[in-house]
Amino acid sequence: MSALPEKRHIPDRLGTSLTRLLSSWEVLLLGVAIAIFIANAFASPYFLNAWNLSDATFNFTEKAMIAFAMALLIISGEIDLSVAAIIALASTAMGAAAQAGIDTPGLVAIGITVGLLCGAFNGLLVAGLGLPSIVVTIGTMSLFRGISYIVLGDQAYGNYPESFAFFGQGYVFWVISFEFALFIVCAIAFAILLHATSFGRRIYAIGNNQFAARFSGIPVERVKFILFLLTGLMSGIAAVCLTSRLGSTRPSIAQGWELEIVTMVVLGGVSILGGSGTIGGVVIAAFVMGLVTFGLGLLNVPGIVMSIFIGLLLIVTISLPIIFKRLKSGKKA
Repeated sequence: MSALPEKRHIPDRLGTSLTRLLSSWEVLLLGVAIAIFIANAFASPYFLNAWNLSDATFNFTEKAMIAFAMALLIISGEIDLSVAAIIALASTAMGAAAQAGIDTPGLVAIGITVGLLCGAFNGLLVAGLGLPSIVVTIGTMSLFRGISYIVLGDQAYGNYPESFAFFGQGYVFWVISFEFALFIVCAIAFAILLHATSFGRRIYAIGNNQFAARFSGIPVERVKFILFLLTGLMSGIAAVCLTSRLGSTRPSIAQGWELEIVTMVVLGGVSILGGSGTIGGVVIAAFVMGLVTFGLGLLNVPGIVMSIFIGLLLIVTISLPIIFKRLKSGKKA
């Protein structure tokens, strides 16, 4: 009698996919967000108020809109540290225009245009001249904010049109603010762009191996230039929302935001070395940071403590993957 053939092992693809999903960084981060939400609910009796929760979204929506564009840029292997300075310059331009009598549509157009021009300037230096993005954007960070300080000095711009306040203070439905609605729209748009288009696949390819991407026919410089444009565009939009919410412009506006935006992106699972990351992770990270800062605010924790927390969070999220990778390679050895 001939021996019976061995039974073939059919891999459980569904189980493997489910295991990968449950062990993903995004699911872990979602668990952290839920835990922080519950902790805040117990820590403060005012936290679960619908209007307070709506106000909590103002802690992250403007930063998160920039973080979506920053995520694409970091995935491609670049970075932009001038985003907060772009906000300052765009806000200063809108303030000067408001003093000249420009109405709300003109102010919005000016803010977005200044953001696009700053992004184009960064893109030209990085993609066009091949300069390192971290060096370029540190320089333009000082340049853009320095222009704001030269124009304003110790003064402030105010007297914006009443209709301009809608972008930062208006509501589209009940407790849903215009900023939060815009945040959701931007999250969907960037998720589709990164995960469902050939342009998104090009971003991943460039971040994983720029030389191979170039030899595959991907226009690396053009893609990077577009990404800097997108980052400038989102900074301009954030400038409109933030200036509208505050109702005034000072040269110190959005000071230190670049650290919080990069932290938000890295906390969302985007590799600081490029090549990996998701928009979904950045969305969850935005909620985590927003809930933490709002909860600490309700407990009257000083702002400097929040800054320390954000700095430590950035160090931990960057170092953890490297530590785990080394431990894993050590076990294999």
